[in-house]
Amino acid sequence: MNAENRHLAGRVALVTGAGQGVGQGIALALAGEGVSIAVLGRTEAKLEETCRLLRERGVEAEPFACDVAETDAVPGVVEAVAARFGRLDILVNNAWAGAYGPLLDLSDRAFQKGFRTGPFASFAFMKAAHPHLKASGDGSIVNLVTSAMVRWDPTTYGAYAAAKQAVRSLTRTAAVEWAPDGIRVNAIAPHALSPGLQRWTETNPEEAAEFVASIPMRRIGDCEDDIGRAVVALVGPDLRYLTGATLPLDGGQAFFG
Repeated sequence: MNAENRHLAGRVALVTGAGQGVGQGIALALAGEGVSIAVLGRTEAKLEETCRLLRERGVEAEPFACDVAETDAVPGVVEAVAARFGRLDILVNNAWAGAYGPLLDLSDRAFQKGFRTGPFASFAFMKAAHPHLKASGDGSIVNLVTSAMVRWDPTTYGAYAAAKQAVRSLTRTAAVEWAPDGIRVNAIAPHALSPGLQRWTETNPEEAAEFVASIPMRRIGDCEDDIGRAVVALVGPDLRYLTGATLPLDGGQAFFG
């Protein structure tokens, strides 16, 4: 695609957890529209590989090693991104690390980790990015949540769903409060064939088959073509009047009322 035909050419996005999986897929889809990417994550080798793939698409890409749980460091990272690229237009809060399992099996520490890397981290990045997104004149934030928040049987997903529900509430509040600043804030709840889910499907083929059968579209989403392209639409001009929404990207499995 020629640069002049890229709808988002010249913009800059910060994507957390972009070293692999959904974060990488989102970064690749944005790069396909000419967006330069700040690639954040904990593993430098993975960040470098994502940057290589992005540069092959003709955009600037820079790795930033960052553990989102260390929220005190977030403002400095955001400022470093803005200094490197000269602007920041898009923030994607994708990174998350936490625990799964029955509630009685979860330690307080494990439960709290999901909140540190979920709503606490998202809040820190959103606050730090706000002045840059406001200066953009058309800033956009996409927070990742989960259909486990409204799952018919949340067994073993309680800690995950609780942290992500907090992110969803944060999304709605920021959408309302920051709309006058020209910043849109939306959330997506994806099912995507990330490396972790791929390993689970290979290890648990019968459970995986049941899971896929519960998805009306009978497949798990592709990280770039299904999830990443949806993010491109959310941050682009065609959906400029949409803010405060949670977009289910799960093949119709969950209902967000």
